Amino acid sequence: MSKSQLERPLDSATFVRIRKWYLLALAGIAITIIIAQILIQLHLNSQLDDSRVINVAGRQRAYSQKLTKEALLLKDAFEIDNPDLIVSELQRTLEVWKTSHRGLIEGNRSMNLPLEDDPEILKLFSKLEPHHTAMVKAVESILGSIPKKGDTMAQGNLDSNIAILLKNERPFLNLMDTIVNEYDKRSKEQLQNLKQKEYLLLAFSLLILILEILFIFRPLSIQIRKTITNLMQSQHESDINSKKIETLLSEKEKSLKELQELNFVIDNAALFASAKKDGSVVFISKKFVNLLGIKQEQLNKPLSELLTVDEGQQQYLKEILKSNRKNNIRKEEIQIKTNTGDRIWLDISIIPMHQASKQQSILILCSDITERKQNLLKVEQLTQQNFEERMQQKKMQASQIVEGQEEERKRISKDIHDGIGQMLTALKFNIESIDIENKEKTIEKIAYLKDLTSDLIKGVRTATFNLTPPELSDHGIFPAIHKMTVELSKLTGKTILFENKAEKNIRFDSLAETNIYRVTQEAVNNAIKYAKASYILVTINFNNDILSIVIDDDGKGFDPTILTQVPKNSSEGGMGLFFMKERIDYINGRIFINSELGKGTRITINYKTDKTDE
Repeated sequence: MSKSQLERPLDSATFVRIRKWYLLALAGIAITIIIAQILIQLHLNSQLDDSRVINVAGRQRAYSQKLTKEALLLKDAFEIDNPDLIVSELQRTLEVWKTSHRGLIEGNRSMNLPLEDDPEILKLFSKLEPHHTAMVKAVESILGSIPKKGDTMAQGNLDSNIAILLKNERPFLNLMDTIVNEYDKRSKEQLQNLKQKEYLLLAFSLLILILEILFIFRPLSIQIRKTITNLMQSQHESDINSKKIETLLSEKEKSLKELQELNFVIDNAALFASAKKDGSVVFISKKFVNLLGIKQEQLNKPLSELLTVDEGQQQYLKEILKSNRKNNIRKEEIQIKTNTGDRIWLDISIIPMHQASKQQSILILCSDITERKQNLLKVEQLTQQNFEERMQQKKMQASQIVEGQEEERKRISKDIHDGIGQMLTALKFNIESIDIENKEKTIEKIAYLKDLTSDLIKGVRTATFNLTPPELSDHGIFPAIHKMTVELSKLTGKTILFENKAEKNIRFDSLAETNIYRVTQEAVNNAIKYAKASYILVTINFNNDILSIVIDDDGKGFDPTILTQVPKNSSEGGMGLFFMKERIDYINGRIFINSELGKGTRITINYKTDKTDE
C-alpha cells in the first residue's frame, strides 16, 4: 500500500475503492455495448453487400434466359423483316449480363459489388466460365452477322448460334442456382456467427453484474448492517458505563475526603528526639523507638545511625545535623531504612536548642508520613484516573460527532443503494430483455442503455460529492461552500445560490471549518431531500469576529417542536438536525433553526473567534 493511501481517512479510502470498482464495471458494460453496436453495424453492411450480390446473381439467371428468348425472337423477326428493335435490346441485355458476371467475380464499385474471395464460389464460377463464354460468343456472333431476309447462309449461322445458346443455358442456370445457394449459405453463416458473438457479449455483461452484486453490493450491505449493529451495541454499553462512572465518581470523592482527614491525623503524630552537638542521643520517645525498631543496647549510638541503617543516609543526616547551627528551624522529608529493614517516610523538623552551659543541642520532631506519602501516591493515581475519566467524558461527547459522521456515511450508502443500485438493476433487466432477433427493438434498447449509463455515472458523482472537498483544506470555508452550492445546483437541477457579504476570505481553525462546512452541507441536503425545496440561498458574512451563515429555502418546512425531542432515527432529517446542533456545540458555536409548515426554513449558524487570518 502506498504512502498516500495510508494517509487517507478510512471513509475516503473506502469510497475511492468502491468508485474504482464501479468505474471498472461500468467501463466493461460500456465496452460490451460499443462492441455489440460495431458488430451489428458491420453485419448490417455485410448484409447489404450480400443482398446486392444475391440479387445480381439471381438476375444473371433471368438475363441468360432473356438472351436465349431474344435470340429466338430475332429469328422470327427476320421472317417479318423487323429485327432492329430486338437487336438493340439483345445488345443491351448482353452488355448488362457480361458486366454483372465480371462484377460478381472481380467486384464493381458502380454496382456496389465487392471483390469475391470465397474459394468455393470462385471454383463454381470457374466451372461456369466455359458456358458463359460460349453463350457470350454465340450472341456476339449473332450480333456480328445479322442476316437479311432470304440470306440462307446468315440464317444458318443464326440457327447454329441459337443452338449453342440452348445447349449452354441449362448448365449455366444450374450452376448459377448453386452459386446463389452458396451466397445464401454464407450469409446465414455470418448471421449465426454474429448471434454467437452477441450471446458471448451478453454473458460477459451479466457476469459483470453478478460480480458487482457479489463483490460490491453484498459486502457493502453486510458492512452497513454490522456498523448499525455495532452502533446500537455501543450506545447500550455507553449508557451502562455512564451509570457506573457516576457511581465510581461519588465513591472516589468520599475516599478523597477520608484520605485528607487521615493525612491530617498522620501529620500531627508525635515522634521526637533530642541530641547533643556531637550527635549523641539525649532523649528519644518510646513511639519513635518502636517505629525505628531500635533495641535498648543500641541507644548509645549517634542519632544519625539510629534513624537509619543505610550508610549513605547516615552520612547525609550527620551533615544536616551538624550544619544546623543557626537559630532557624530546618524541615526535611526523608525516606529511611529502619533496623527491621522497613523503609518509612519521616517529616523531620530540626530545631536548635541552647542550654545554660552554652552547649548547643538539637530537638528533632518527626511525623511518620509513610501513609501520607502512600496516600498521596494513591491520590495522584486517583487524580490521574479522574483526569482520564474527564477525558473519557470528552471523548464520549466527541463520539456524538462521530455518530453524526456515521449517519452521514449511512446517508451516502443509502443514496448509493437507492439511486445507483436501482439504476444498475434496471440496466441488468434491460440487457437481459435484449432480443437480437428483433433488430429495431435491440437498437432502441441500446440507446436507452446509453442514457441509463449516463444517469448512473451522474449518480456516482452525486454520491461521491458529499466527501470532504479539497477546497476546504486548501482555501477555507468560503470557497468550499461556494463550490458546494454550484456543484449541488448542477447535480440536482435546483436553484441553489451563494451570496458572500464578507469583504475578504477568512481562515479559521481547521476543526471549526470542517464542522461548519458539514452543518451547512447537511442543511442544504435536508432542504433538497426532505423539504423538497426548489430555491435555496446560502448567505455568508463576517463582522466583529463573528462568522454568520444563513441557509434559506422555500421547502415544505416542519414542526419546530421536533427540535425539543431526542430523535430515535434519521427519518425526515431528525437525526440530521440533532447532530447539526451537536457539531456546533462542539466548537462553541450557536445554531438557530426557524421553520413553519408550508413556509420554508431558515437556519442560522454563528461562530465567534478571536484569531483570524487572510
